[in-house]
Amino acid sequence: MPTSQGNFDELRGYYLEELSVGMTALYARTITEADVVLFAGISGDVNPVHLNQDFAAATIFGGRIAHGMLTASLLSTVIGTKLPGPGCIYVSQNLRFKAPVRSGDTVQARATITEIIPEKRRVVLTTVCSVGDKVVIDGEAIIMVPRAPAAGEQNAKNSAAAPATA
Repeated sequence: MPTSQGNFDELRGYYLEELSVGMTALYARTITEADVVLFAGISGDVNPVHLNQDFAAATIFGGRIAHGMLTASLLSTVIGTKLPGPGCIYVSQNLRFKAPVRSGDTVQARATITEIIPEKRRVVLTTVCSVGDKVVIDGEAIIMVPRAPAAGEQNAKNSAAAPATA
C-alpha cells in the first residue's frame, strides 16, 4: 500500500541515466474547431484571425488559423508525457512558426534528444511540428530530468511502500 507520500514509480518517465542521444517520441492530434475555441477561452487570445472567418478571409492566410501556441503546446505533450516524460521540467523552448495550421489538420509533434548534459541534469531536444510533409513549427527545448535514485534510496522507498505482512 502506498505511503502518505505515495508510490509514483508507475507514473514516472525516463530518468536521466536511461536517456541517449537520438531517442525520439511522437504525439499526433487532429486540431478541431473545439480546440481552437477552447484555447481562445483558456489563453484569452481572441484574435479574430482565429475566430472570425470574415476577418480572417481578408488576411494573408485567406481564412481562420489555429493559434500558433495551441500547435506548440503539442510539443509540451510529447515532452511531458513521452520523452523524457512525467517528472521532467521545461527550462526553455524556442520556436519558429513556419506555416499556419487549420482546423482539421493533423499535427505530428516530434521531440528528438540531441544532447545530454549530465552535470546539469539537462537534455536538449529538437522539436518539430508537421502537418503531412510540411514543417509548421521547429525549435529546440532544454529540459531538466530527474536522476535515478541511488540503490539504497530506491530500496528504502520500495520497503516503505510494501504492504505489511502479519
